Amino acid sequence: MLIGFYDGFFGPGTGSFLVFLFVRLLGYDFLSASAAAKLVNTATNVSALALFIAKGHIWWHFVLVMAVANVLGSLLGTRLALKHGTGFVRTVFLLVVSALILKTGWDAFLR
Repeated sequence: MLIGFYDGFFGPGTGSFLVFLFVRLLGYDFLSASAAAKLVNTATNVSALALFIAKGHIWWHFVLVMAVANVLGSLLGTRLALKHGTGFVRTVFLLVVSALILKTGWDAFLR
């Protein structure tokens, strides 16, 4: 419920929380946790999209570019994850999360 609230209110970073939960609580390896998180995140995004379409709150001029970029990024990420395995996924995940924490700290306290 907390992750659902966070996803609906803030959005970015929800997949990271899901990966942490799948690894810690369900015992998934990073590759499986990442794949499961993508499925859950996709379901929540489709639900949000349906609501925003129904309410008329979509900026259609951005949709196509973002959709193409999302598909291309997903294909590239999936190929890299399958080619290099769990250790690679874990390392990239930790690097990205660390960079986001540093950026957020910089913006909040040092800027």
